[in-house]
Amino acid sequence: MNYDQHIDQALMRLHEEGRYRVFQNIRRKNQQFPRAVWTKLDGSTKEIMVWCGNDYLGMGQHPVVLEALKDAADMAGAGSGGTRNISGNTSYHHQLENELADLHKKERAVVFTSAYNANEATLSVLPKLFPGLIILSDELNHASMIEGIRHGFCEKHVFRHNDVAHLREVLQSLPADAPKLIAFESLYSMDGDFGPITEICDLADEFNALTYIDEVHAVGLYGKRGGGITERDNLTQRIDIINGTLAKAYGVMGGYIATSDKLADAIRSYAPGFIFTTSLPPAVAAAAAASVAFLKTDNSLRDIHQAKAQHLKDRLRALNLPLDDHGSHIVPVHVGNPVKCKMLSDMLLEDHGVYVQPINFPTVPRGTERLRFTPSPVHTDKMINDLVTALDALWQHCALNRMEKSA
Repeated sequence: MNYDQHIDQALMRLHEEGRYRVFQNIRRKNQQFPRAVWTKLDGSTKEIMVWCGNDYLGMGQHPVVLEALKDAADMAGAGSGGTRNISGNTSYHHQLENELADLHKKERAVVFTSAYNANEATLSVLPKLFPGLIILSDELNHASMIEGIRHGFCEKHVFRHNDVAHLREVLQSLPADAPKLIAFESLYSMDGDFGPITEICDLADEFNALTYIDEVHAVGLYGKRGGGITERDNLTQRIDIINGTLAKAYGVMGGYIATSDKLADAIRSYAPGFIFTTSLPPAVAAAAAASVAFLKTDNSLRDIHQAKAQHLKDRLRALNLPLDDHGSHIVPVHVGNPVKCKMLSDMLLEDHGVYVQPINFPTVPRGTERLRFTPSPVHTDKMINDLVTALDALWQHCALNRMEKSA
C-alpha cells in the first residue's frame, strides 16, 4: 500500500474540483474590526476588510467583553486545568450557564467547548436516555447535528428542508408509542432562511415528539434580549432543547444547550463529548457571560446590524446580482461554479482588500457555490460601497449571470 499516493490523489481531487480550502493568515485589528491584516505567503502584509466573519455584532472587541476577559485571566490564569468534573469547574462557568438559562427561560444550561461539540454530544446521547428514540432531521441541518444523530445509532428519518407536509407524512408512518425527536434549525446560515418553528412545534404536540432546535446563527441577534428566533416569536417554551453558540453574535468561543434541569443533568452525566473534554478557559467563560448579559439589555447593535444587512442587500439587488434574501442578516450571492467562486474570492482579496471565503461543496450542494457576506454594525457605508463596486466590476469581468430586472 502506497499511503502517500492515496493522500496525493485525495488532495488532487480537491484541487481539480476547485474546492481545495486555503486558510488565509488573517489578524483582526482590535478596536478596528472589520479591519484586519493579511499576511501573504511571501511574508508581505496588506490591510483588508473582513466580510465573512461570524462575529456578527463586533462583540469580540467590545470593551465590556475584553474587560471581563482580562480580569478573569488575571484572577484564574490561562487554562481551566481539566474537565468540568476534575478541576475545570469554576464560578465563571456557573455564571455563564446561569446567564444562558435565564436568556432562554430554561431551568438549566450546559456549556460545551463549541456549538458543534454541544450538538454532536447531545444528539448522540439522547438515544441512550430514551431507548428506541426515532430522530427526524431536516435535510439541511448542520454537519454537527448530522454527526450527532449518526453517532446515536438510532432510527432516523430525514425530511425535506422546511417541508412541514413531508414531516407530517414521516411522523404518521411511525409507531404512535415510539419516542420521537424533531431536530431542526431556526436560521439556516448558508441560505439565510428561517425554519417553520410554529408548525413544527404543532406537529410535535400532535405526535408527542420532543423538539431540538439549533439557534446558533440567531442567538444574540434576534429577540428582545437576544434569545433568538424562538424568543422573537414567543416560542421558547415550546422547544425542549435549545442549542446555541458563544462564538458568533457573542464574539467569544463555546457552545451550549438550554433545557430542563433533569434533562441537562442527564446529558452532562452521560455525554462523552462533555465528560472527557477540557472545559473552556475561565477567561473565555467570563467574557462570554459578559457578552450575553450585555446583549440582554442593549438592542442598539441588533438594530444597526439589521439595517446594515438590509442596506447591503438593497445595493446588491440594484445591480441584479444573484442574491438570496429571506429576510435575515445572511447575504449569500450565488456564483454556481467552484472554480469561479474561488477566483472571485482571490481577486477580491488581492485586488480590492475584501476578504470573503468561497462556500463550496460539501458545505453547500454542488452547483450552488456562493460568496456569503456577513455585514455587521462596524461595517461603514463606505465599506459597503467599496464592496459593491468591486463585486459589480468582477461580475462583469468574469462574465457571470445576473438576475433579471424586477418588473
